[in-house]
Amino acid sequence: MARYARTRGSIALITLTNPPVNALSAVVRKGITEAVARAFKDTQVKAVVLCGENGKFCGGADIREFAKPMSGPPLVPMIHAIEAGEKPVVAAIEEMALGGGLELALGCHYRVAHAKARLGLPEVALGLLPAAGGTQRLPRLTGIPAALDLITTGRHISAQEALKLGIVDRVTEGNAVEAAVELALSVVGRPLAPRRLSNRATPLPADLDGVFEEVLVQVKRRARGAMAPVACVKAVRAAAELPYSRGMECERELMNTLFTSGQARALQYCFFAQRAAGKWSLPNGARWDNSRPRAVHTAGVIGLGTMGRGIAVCLVKAGISVVAVETEEKQLDLGRRAVKGMLERDAKRRGVTAPLHLITFTLSLQQLRDVDLVIEAVFEDMALKKSVFTKLSRVCRPNTLLCTNTSGLDVDELASVTDRPPLVVGMHFFAPAHVMKLLEVVCGPRSSPEAVATAMTMGKRLGKVSIAVGNCPGFVGNRMLKLYLDQAHFLLEEGASPEQVDQALEEFGFALGIFKVADLSGLDIGWRVRKAAGQIGPDVDPKFPSRHRQGRRYCPLPDLMCEQGRLGQKSGRGWYLYDSVGGKEARPDPAISSFLQEYRLRYGISARPVTAQEVVERCVFVLANEGFRILEDGMAAGPEDIDMVYVFGYGWPRHRGGPMFHAAQVGLATVLQRLEFYHGQNPDVPHLQPSTLLRRLVGAGSPPIQQWKQHIRSVHSQL
Repeated sequence: MARYARTRGSIALITLTNPPVNALSAVVRKGITEAVARAFKDTQVKAVVLCGENGKFCGGADIREFAKPMSGPPLVPMIHAIEAGEKPVVAAIEEMALGGGLELALGCHYRVAHAKARLGLPEVALGLLPAAGGTQRLPRLTGIPAALDLITTGRHISAQEALKLGIVDRVTEGNAVEAAVELALSVVGRPLAPRRLSNRATPLPADLDGVFEEVLVQVKRRARGAMAPVACVKAVRAAAELPYSRGMECERELMNTLFTSGQARALQYCFFAQRAAGKWSLPNGARWDNSRPRAVHTAGVIGLGTMGRGIAVCLVKAGISVVAVETEEKQLDLGRRAVKGMLERDAKRRGVTAPLHLITFTLSLQQLRDVDLVIEAVFEDMALKKSVFTKLSRVCRPNTLLCTNTSGLDVDELASVTDRPPLVVGMHFFAPAHVMKLLEVVCGPRSSPEAVATAMTMGKRLGKVSIAVGNCPGFVGNRMLKLYLDQAHFLLEEGASPEQVDQALEEFGFALGIFKVADLSGLDIGWRVRKAAGQIGPDVDPKFPSRHRQGRRYCPLPDLMCEQGRLGQKSGRGWYLYDSVGGKEARPDPAISSFLQEYRLRYGISARPVTAQEVVERCVFVLANEGFRILEDGMAAGPEDIDMVYVFGYGWPRHRGGPMFHAAQVGLATVLQRLEFYHGQNPDVPHLQPSTLLRRLVGAGSPPIQQWKQHIRSVHSQL
């Protein structure tokens, strides 16, 4: 809806009313169209102010309408009618003007923003482009470079930056609607032609071709195969080279291509899946958010290694008082300096004072006696963690929540050494913890709904995408990652090189190939995990390690790498070669080629050609296959949760939706057929055998992903 009123005698005030963000639904567009026409016809009205209800201008299009047939007045003609009107229209921007909301404001003749408002054209994040004139009007207002930056990244900007760019005419600390009314009164009678952005010529840089060539290279590198950012560049180029009307035609054609693309469907799926994941609905229909979370004002962090430092920074930035604990003075001092440095750099970037008063550092666990919640982030060793939790039971208040940052150990085994198993949950952060968005909240079999609700709410407060997962080895993300790694290693045995595997995965859309990721993380991490799992021990022949362990195929290549001291970036060499210890630039290492040849010769393996298609299918389809098993085991609430784990924690390309969505998009029958083919070639790799749920879904006609949970039989939720 759009509410119509008169103020100050001659000003028509049109208020968008569609909570929570006044999205431009069909009803709202109809209301705006009718209200603007009424104002233009009313002889007593001299100017119009457009605003939003509840202090919010407009959050853009109603995404829920994308999957439905178009209804109501189209947005483009509506904005054109506003711009072509003979009475000045002023947009009063409060809190937000995003997407179609900003395009609506650009169609107005003047724009006033509140100092705390955010503006942007984030359509690219949904696999689209601003298609209501945004790619044509914005360059005419700001110039080409600024428009390319905003449209291809989709970033939000402050009112102050918008003022500098000329997007808004005034910024006010006071009431934006009142300021817009004052501006409207002051411009009555002034010529409107210069204020119509569609009439303006686009200001062009001296080297137009050079600007677009440079931006296109940057955008393609950043997009990693996503279509929308490249289409945005093409649309802005049309604004530079074509008259407005033809530029609008180009914008429309590009939008039509994007709108029906699989990438747009994937990105919009991610948009809704991210929001659904926070509701924590379970396969049995129960909901964690029926439980009231506890208030957390103070928290303890034990361990100031890489993870502990990032977690402490997250908590402090969220306004939570932190007591950070280490066992040795040297480690405490290193941690103190690192945490303070991160907080100070962040504060400097944001132009605020670092909240260093919120964190204290200590060698004594006794300092945790009054905190509301503790997050343990010590070395990934069960005995060590049990020792910490035993001590915490003696030190902390009986109602303090005890959380572990373990990446895959049994949360219930840790809970068993405490005096409060219902108050023990996993909070698995991802490195670097102050940057990565994912938080796996691990529900042990005895974790109480209240404890899980508190951890989930805490994650949201920290700005994380919190996903409730069950308590099994590796939880969701690392349980799947192990099989992904296994396939990559097997491909090396069979004839591929690390560069070949990584190139195929990066062309698929991953930011880094799996072997570059392994070098970045450190090969010794997986080595320790395999030792703890009993896959490496005194019974393994060091000269001729077995390729079959625990009843299945095993690849000793990464173990041999570690034995040679090739640990990745930290040692200056791993699957790749680096210029120095800690170097970042990966270069192919001829020694690895020789190493693989010698390995194959030793084991009598004949190298064969490996295609990029095989790399992607084996690595990606095995992820989805294990995802189906996770659903069968009740370790995740739905395929959307699994996908969000991989999008936010493991670098999965958003424009492919997630492993489960990708499997649906490729076709479940195709995934089944390819897994059967690869399992036939590798019968000693059980995880290539298609899961029961995948077979059942294909037998049911491959229903939409939203209906998969209906086909999970007798699920016993582990959440």
